[in-house]
Amino acid sequence: MHQYSQGKFTTQGHKGIPAGHFEEEQGRKGFFGPVSHLIKPQEPTRWNKIEGSLRPHLFDTVPIEKNYQKFQRLLYNHDVVVSLLWEKINLDPEGALRNADGETLYFVHQGAGKILTEYGLLDYRRGSYILIPKCVTHSFYVEQETQFLVIESRGSMFREPDRGMVGKNAFYDPASFGKPDLEKLLDLKKQKHIAVKKISIKREDLLTQFFYDQCVFDTVGWKGDFFPVTLHVDDLMPMMSHRVHLPPSTHTTFVANNFVVCTFLPRLIETDDDALKVPFFHQNIDYDEVLFYHDGDFFSRDNLHSGMITLHPAGFPHGPHPKAFKNILKKVMTNEYAVMVDTWNPLKIDPLLEKHEVAEYWKSWKK
Repeated sequence: MHQYSQGKFTTQGHKGIPAGHFEEEQGRKGFFGPVSHLIKPQEPTRWNKIEGSLRPHLFDTVPIEKNYQKFQRLLYNHDVVVSLLWEKINLDPEGALRNADGETLYFVHQGAGKILTEYGLLDYRRGSYILIPKCVTHSFYVEQETQFLVIESRGSMFREPDRGMVGKNAFYDPASFGKPDLEKLLDLKKQKHIAVKKISIKREDLLTQFFYDQCVFDTVGWKGDFFPVTLHVDDLMPMMSHRVHLPPSTHTTFVANNFVVCTFLPRLIETDDDALKVPFFHQNIDYDEVLFYHDGDFFSRDNLHSGMITLHPAGFPHGPHPKAFKNILKKVMTNEYAVMVDTWNPLKIDPLLEKHEVAEYWKSWKK
């Protein structure tokens, strides 16, 4: 469909918004499809009451009791499952996991250590993504107690985003992927006398255990393009425009069927005087949006701390809290790390997470 306009409008989205007015973006396909920018005299978040399930949610995962070595489900649909996982320091891993339900993307919220795989050893630390392809056997050698945010892709492989005109090295260079090291795996096994002899295979969220007489990590060589990797947030280079605010899709890190994973990082704030310097009000019409707050100062939201999760359902208009407009004048750079999961199909809330909802979150846009 061709563009059309009426009344007050801007020639560039997120820039030159008339004084005393607000811009709301309404778009399809997660900022990739048809889009319009509406100029309004009041914020689209000016509700005084919400009845029904289509309301914003805020959850605090910090009080959730640790259940070591078990995926604690938070949000889910048939494409993706988001969970928490805690792992204790272990000098001798007892067993390994093989996930036959799908691909497993671990984000290291806290802790450090190593991952033993059939392809070699990988290191991880706070801020690492660990991408384990479906059915790849792996075990954690934990050096600092670790908390993972786990994102399982149940219907497809994770893949790199299409970088389009900015080229294949944008946001992160594929050379930044940490590759498994077979020699380091063999050295660690020898030095620490590690012999993992049990594999728990997860299928339809049920575990079947296989027992062996010898260590299951016994590969002596391999080749191919199917293997686990790591990627650290320090190796992500946030794309920016000094003149106009870019959409969240700019920060897409991994893509799967019917959902994407994005990473928000510290970045310079737009410098043009007429540029919108906070996330714009929008309806991401096709996607449920989940944000896991990892670290830093989350300037666009009130009363948040590390370990919280927000869920904004599709069709719900949202954007920055009133506090953000005031605070932005004091800043030249953001200082926040967050992981976003956008899902095409609606997400369900697990009862475990539901118990930790901050009930009054929907009021937080009130001035």
